[in-house]
Amino acid sequence: MTGFGRAEGTLGTARWTWELRSVNGKGLDVRLRLPGGLESIETQAREIVSRRVSRGNVSANLSYQRGQGDLVPQVNETGLNAVLASLEAIRAHVPDAAPVALEAILAQKGVIDWKEPEEDETEREALETALLEGLGEALNALCAMRASEGRAIETVLRGQLATIADLTQQAEDAPCRSLDAIRARLSAQVAALMETGAGLEPARLHQEAALLATKADIREELDRLVAHVAAARALLDKGGPVGRRFDFLAQEFNREANTLCSKSNGTELTAIGLELKTVIDQMREQIQNLE
Repeated sequence: MTGFGRAEGTLGTARWTWELRSVNGKGLDVRLRLPGGLESIETQAREIVSRRVSRGNVSANLSYQRGQGDLVPQVNETGLNAVLASLEAIRAHVPDAAPVALEAILAQKGVIDWKEPEEDETEREALETALLEGLGEALNALCAMRASEGRAIETVLRGQLATIADLTQQAEDAPCRSLDAIRARLSAQVAALMETGAGLEPARLHQEAALLATKADIREELDRLVAHVAAARALLDKGGPVGRRFDFLAQEFNREANTLCSKSNGTELTAIGLELKTVIDQMREQIQNLE
């Protein structure tokens, strides 16, 4: 299922933004992009996402900034020594040169580094807690969008199940399934066997007729289609993540439709079977969007 969620937050002068996106997927694949120094929340972030999402490809991106006021100056000893050594070398060649002011030395690139202050354990825990809470807020928005899409898909699936149930009933009522129609077809096929195999024994003819009758019987396929429709509706009524189980049911639907077509003893039944296959294929496409 597709979805998007965004959440912003602040703590002191720190600001962050979570952006979450999800697309269809057979399983759950969570991809996190975290700024350097915040890798410590990755495991907890994955657990939070996996508790709320069970299927799909989810990407979570965290943007993080700290205000300039949080930076503190630190003397770069290596850079300072290099500048002082250069001044001494110049003074050796120009002994009458005026002394260099301290401000000029500090203004040289590489002498002063601006770094973030070291956080104590309490501050670090507070920041991580706030970031994970922000992730939860973004997840709320993502899941709300996925739920809205799920409700729309449910409506489509219920309509498709109603069509499958209707086509199953049409197959049940098809004239070519009547005893008279089956008897007439068997008589014609047995007569054809007699013409091509005059030496066939009565027992063999009886066996062939029984095979033809079995092939024309789609009672089991119709019963299983009815049962699958009931199971699919029960899944929708139950709610929650049903995508994988629904996908399995769709395979069973397709198997019964194929068998019905192969056993068909009339053009009307064949047309119903082909229409069933079309609806089932459309349903399988929708199922890929389910969690």
